[in-house]
Amino acid sequence: MLSWLIKIDRLVPVRYLTLVVCVLMVLAGALAWWLAHGAGPWLLLAGGAGTLLGVRDLRQTQRSVLRNYPVLGHMRYWLEFIRPEIRQYFIESDNEAAPFSRQQRSLVYQRAKGDPDKRPFGTQVDVHAEGHEWINHSLAPTTLDSHDFRVLIGGPNCLQPYSASVFNISAMSFGALSANAILALNGGAKKGGFMHDTGEGSISAYHRSHGGDLVWEIGSGYFGCRDAQGRFSEEKFVANATSPQVKLIEIKLSQGAKPGHGGVLPGPKVTAEIAETRGVAPGEDCVSPAAHTEFGSPVELLLFLSRLRRLSGGKPVGFKLCIGHPWEWFAICKAMLETGLTPDFIVVDGAEGGTGAAPLEFSDHVGAPLQEGLLLVHNTLVGLNLRDRIRLGASGKIVSAFDIARAMALGADWCNSARGFMFALGCIQAQHCHTGACPTGVATQDPQRQQALVVPDKIERVARYHRNTLHALQELVQAAGLHHPGEITAAHIVRRVANDQVRLLRNQLCFLEPGELLAASRGEADWPHNVYRVYWPIARAESFQPAETGEVVSHRPVGALPRRVVPLHPVAESAGR
Repeated sequence: MLSWLIKIDRLVPVRYLTLVVCVLMVLAGALAWWLAHGAGPWLLLAGGAGTLLGVRDLRQTQRSVLRNYPVLGHMRYWLEFIRPEIRQYFIESDNEAAPFSRQQRSLVYQRAKGDPDKRPFGTQVDVHAEGHEWINHSLAPTTLDSHDFRVLIGGPNCLQPYSASVFNISAMSFGALSANAILALNGGAKKGGFMHDTGEGSISAYHRSHGGDLVWEIGSGYFGCRDAQGRFSEEKFVANATSPQVKLIEIKLSQGAKPGHGGVLPGPKVTAEIAETRGVAPGEDCVSPAAHTEFGSPVELLLFLSRLRRLSGGKPVGFKLCIGHPWEWFAICKAMLETGLTPDFIVVDGAEGGTGAAPLEFSDHVGAPLQEGLLLVHNTLVGLNLRDRIRLGASGKIVSAFDIARAMALGADWCNSARGFMFALGCIQAQHCHTGACPTGVATQDPQRQQALVVPDKIERVARYHRNTLHALQELVQAAGLHHPGEITAAHIVRRVANDQVRLLRNQLCFLEPGELLAASRGEADWPHNVYRVYWPIARAESFQPAETGEVVSHRPVGALPRRVVPLHPVAESAGR
């Protein structure tokens, strides 16, 4: 600090200078007014406001910064408030993901607007960085007539199978998104011929307006199919499920943003529209429990799915989950083997996904990322000879054609995107989704803010983003010499594992052969991976609880294998076989 400033600080602390200036402005304004000077009222008004604010800052007890720096301290909170925008526009690099990079967002914006999405002068990506991936191309590329890639969803007990696009809108509820956002998403889905997942907030009038194909997601709150006590209602379920617009019915077991965590929409936010859509009372807290009440075991889950399939008239029924304890997933698989009942589809949600607000610990440290979750589900079904009966969807930070290709290489039949389609609506990643102050009208219930989102224009953008992304996927498939993205395997994707080493994902990750897990469980072959060796024997079809928790807690060795710490997930140790 300068010497003259130190002297002033001894007389009047510098941190109070802003307040002192405001007081002097009041005095100067009063004097100027008395002298009939034109600037007097303005000085008096500005200085008075600053003085009153400073006195209030000194008297309040919640914020120490304001008590020590009256008036001036508000600058700190204002700068903190606009920090994400300042960082996004002026500081972060094009490839710095937080959570989506500028390059990723720009790609979506350009495809949604129909602007050129080409990149001049070569890649900005460090192709020698560890983790960089690419798809191998062919010297004999194919030529495809269409980018409208489809997959048929519906198992052996399904009477109304559905031909789905390989790229669709992931679960986002009315209430989390604005009415105009839902209208635009469903209009885009109708125009582009792809699926729109309702989210667990049920089917609103805005989902029905344009008639786009719907995936009705049912969470633990049973919104749209609940009675007055919050229990499942067959009558209300049938009324919604038999609508021709509903193509798939999805039970949400957990989600990537906050797996194992329920939710509460506070009463003041439960408007009459939201209450009518969800089947709850207006103005009262809307609770989504952490667990379902209609089933408590893997067998009961499959029986519930079978019941829903029957009540819906034979439509495809499945569930969504983010992988947690491996034995719980294995328990569901054992229930499939014992009962012969299988879902028509399973959507694997990665922990990197999530449009809604969640506690930081859940966003950062709960749930398996998409690669690990999808690979475990796909491998298990392959190893049990069940894969051909069940379609797999994947969601979790998927916005580009390469993202889709990579997920399909790991076993997905189709992909869902939430934030990608939010970008197509105009989302700028301001991260105010949970505050109701969304600057683009996407994630808010404020009627004025959401008017900024012009539905007819955004319908076109949603449809264009879908169409142009699939066109890019078509070009990738052609370059690889294939005919459908479902032919992409882990042998087509290369990953740099060190500065001078690359590996095919096929060699980097563990992939099971058909029936391999069945053979290992009968003792006819070695366990294909430690996660199966440890957790398959303790999984039970009649319970989500393991049969022998001591195996996990004490880390005891199994059989003649050496003592070592037991991993909770297949990637906790080397995934090589």
